[in-house]
Amino acid sequence: EQRLKAKIARIEKEVQSRITALQARIRPHFLFNSMNTIAALTRTDPAAAERAVEDLADLFRASLRNPGEPISLEQELDIARVYQRMEEQRLGSRLVVEWQLNGIPLQTRVPGLTIQPLLENAIYHGIEPLADGGVITVVGEEQDDMITITITNPLSTDARQRPGHGHRLALDNIRQRLELAYGDRARLEIEQAANRFQVLVAFPLTV
Repeated sequence: EQRLKAKIARIEKEVQSRITALQARIRPHFLFNSMNTIAALTRTDPAAAERAVEDLADLFRASLRNPGEPISLEQELDIARVYQRMEEQRLGSRLVVEWQLNGIPLQTRVPGLTIQPLLENAIYHGIEPLADGGVITVVGEEQDDMITITITNPLSTDARQRPGHGHRLALDNIRQRLELAYGDRARLEIEQAANRFQVLVAFPLTV
């Protein structure tokens, strides 16, 4: 029992350090891009600029919450969609996200900031390097009291050759938080093909 407690404490400490490093990476580039977008919108579409400011505030409010704190899947997906709206203001028609949630139970609990960072990675490493953009698919399914969320994005040649350190950090961070929350009942799987990247997150149905 003491060994188990020590292991949990060690995992919690490492996860927290990774969270801090991840948030430090996300905030500068995303904040810079968002502020540029908002500045442009103030001249062309003040109402859209106001909505973008509100969305940015919502995102940072979510990021300040304890990342290990469980929230409903519905809340987590709402955060991801707020992030999507912010990036749509910047990328325009280059970014398309198809949500296929197939009636999954949105009341189930997940660690906060589990899905949103995966969508961010898909946009930042998948869509942004492509001149014409592309389509990200987010597929949710329920089977045998397990929920799976699969996020698939296209890949540029450059992204295939040079996976970013921040990308790996985000995936490792989420994997460890899932392990902390669910033990071996959860998993994160990665599949990379010639022109696409796919991440699957699976966790137990809990309310």
